[in-house]
Amino acid sequence: MTNEAATAQAAEAASASEPLPHGLGASLPAADARAKTEGTFPYAADLWAEGLLWAAVLRSPHPHARIVSIDTTHAREMPGVRAVVTHEDVPGSPLHGRGRADRPVFASEVVRHHGEPIAAVAADHPDTARMAAAAVIVEYEVLDPVIDPEQAFEAEPLHPDGNLIRHIPLHHGDPEATGELVVEGLYRIGRQDPAPIGAEAGLAVPRPDGGVELYLASTDPHTDRDTAAAAFGLEPERVKVVVTGVPGATADREDQGFQLPLGLLALRTGCPVKLTATREESFLGHAHRHPTLLRYRHHADAEGRLVKVEAQILLDAGAYADTSADALAAAVGFACGPYVVPNAFIEGWAVRTNNPPSGHVRGEGAMQVCAAYEAQMDKIAKKLGIDPAEVRLRNAMATGDVLPTGQTVTCPAPVAELLQAVRDFPLPPLPKDTPEEDWLLPGGPEGAGEPGAVRRGVGYGLGMVHMLGAEGADEVSTATVKVHDGVATVLCAAVETGQGFTTLARQIVQETLGIDEVHVAPVDTDQPPAGAACHGRHTWVSGGAVERAAKMVRTQLLQPLAHKFGMSTELLQITDGKITSYDGVLSTTVTEALDGKELWATAQCRPHPTEPLNEAGQGDAFVGMAFCAIRAVVDVDIELGSVRVVELAVAQDVGRVLNPTQLAARIEAGVTQGVGIALTENLRTPRGLIRHPDLTGYALPTALDAPDIRIVRLVEERDVVAPFGAKAVSAVPVVTSPAAIASAVRAATGRPVNRLPIRPQAAVVTERS
Repeated sequence: MTNEAATAQAAEAASASEPLPHGLGASLPAADARAKTEGTFPYAADLWAEGLLWAAVLRSPHPHARIVSIDTTHAREMPGVRAVVTHEDVPGSPLHGRGRADRPVFASEVVRHHGEPIAAVAADHPDTARMAAAAVIVEYEVLDPVIDPEQAFEAEPLHPDGNLIRHIPLHHGDPEATGELVVEGLYRIGRQDPAPIGAEAGLAVPRPDGGVELYLASTDPHTDRDTAAAAFGLEPERVKVVVTGVPGATADREDQGFQLPLGLLALRTGCPVKLTATREESFLGHAHRHPTLLRYRHHADAEGRLVKVEAQILLDAGAYADTSADALAAAVGFACGPYVVPNAFIEGWAVRTNNPPSGHVRGEGAMQVCAAYEAQMDKIAKKLGIDPAEVRLRNAMATGDVLPTGQTVTCPAPVAELLQAVRDFPLPPLPKDTPEEDWLLPGGPEGAGEPGAVRRGVGYGLGMVHMLGAEGADEVSTATVKVHDGVATVLCAAVETGQGFTTLARQIVQETLGIDEVHVAPVDTDQPPAGAACHGRHTWVSGGAVERAAKMVRTQLLQPLAHKFGMSTELLQITDGKITSYDGVLSTTVTEALDGKELWATAQCRPHPTEPLNEAGQGDAFVGMAFCAIRAVVDVDIELGSVRVVELAVAQDVGRVLNPTQLAARIEAGVTQGVGIALTENLRTPRGLIRHPDLTGYALPTALDAPDIRIVRLVEERDVVAPFGAKAVSAVPVVTSPAAIASAVRAATGRPVNRLPIRPQAAVVTERS
């Protein structure tokens, strides 16, 4: 199905006089779509409370410095200031962190990155709070920052835990194996910011029991609650996180260094406290994609079949560990890509520097290595003089093959089928060489040089990601389904971040119980945990929990009828709100069967366990995998180095389509994010300082930059271990599209293109190049 077909299907359904579609496989519209389009949907920045105070955070202007003294006297004496807090005012644990508790709530002795929190202020007006924060006097002894991750190995320790966060040596096969053909490459991936459409905001409200409620756009509310409780010196039961609307999330949405000062100020003042970050503060505070240095050597035989892959992968974690250990596991585990590689020897490191912290951003680890191994496949094809798609087909992975980690791929892996689909899709027509069509050229209207300087290139990318957590992570989720007066309610702490979980939950209940009206309750930490909204977790584990709970309610609904008619519940079915038996004897409606009763059930979903990689990088570390193939068509002005992405043809392994419109939108969004990674998004940090922390200096792709995206094939081969057989769809297009675009630019220019984003000088063709 193409994206145009999915959109047309949704439009036709919406305009028809028939009831809206429901159940799995239908394009059920999101319940909050109207409120969001009308601007009435409540986000944290919209919240208000009686007696509200405003917060501001003082952040370090240096990437590395020793704190000599902190003087808050002037700030405390300013009219309207109600509280100033520093590291001395943290009553509980002074350290926090998602992957490892190694980051201070407030810096006390040393600052390790630009923007690290030093102090926070609460005042009766936001301008007063900001002025008071600026009035806190901090005396620094500025230190030389370590900004090159390669220097981190020899540098003085930047942290009590040292500079090395994790090292993974992967050894698979025969180290002496060699191929007739050898290609090498050095690749660099820049720092990408998640750049959510809405900057961080939150409201903290003190409770009568001495606790606090935090209203946040959290994507992992129970982890945030536990972290906050530890910092506040409170029991978790006295801290409640209420999830507000999430204005965009392609990463761990909320900076915990933003949440914790907010709660501390509310506890200190006894008043509600609100903080809305500026875009600059947002850039300084949250985690970014890991900048990565990759060295590769591929061995292949005379036919282009891979014999051995050797690689070194170095992730710049920035000042703190965060989720860098997990990102490194993904990078090392998928370092060879969706290809059959009998021998692999990979060394991976994640190290601390004084650069801004790195963490979870969609496709972390897998995206960086995809850009490198696909460049290597292009080099092999060029050396052999064969089609780049053909060399990929000769090495494509399939179900039953073995990863370099020693794990057998048991899930559907239709890699060759995906690649053939995009390779065989018709190419877009060439632009006409007329003034009226100048807008088709790279650079936009009047932005290109002569049309004769434009070269077209076609390139390919094959990518893979893992779903759910890895290396022994407990991926449990809990959900409750209640039915009363013909209305179903789902309670699950799975956060809707735009991935469509609330819509999916409604579809599951509609499908299982035949009830049209289904509501999903707002999320807070009074509900059992559901885990973080990343790696497609909620489609799998939270959707699975909702399905199990709904099936338990279904059994409660059908048992009296089955008993009355002397048959088992398995002989009854629910379709379009009607209950019928296999023999037609029983026929009634769900509403009649309910007869005013209230039914409910709670269930959990926990996928099969995984294990950590051992000292040789071996182990069944991943629950499931998803694959994608993308063919990119680009036009490059070889004199100016400007690039226009003409078309991206996408084929993806999705397991099962649960909502066609929603799925197409997620794929398009992921592909477009990849366009930004490939061409424009690069958070520059000279000397460890974030340069131009705004959306003027950080160039996000806009609607004008988005290419034609053709979803040419969705392979629906169900994963038998996943609920509904579905796979997550958002991350793998992000991983694959930058590699495909770089491949197309190489085809157009003949240049190596070994850095992302692609700089103009890398696409300029001179006589010598």
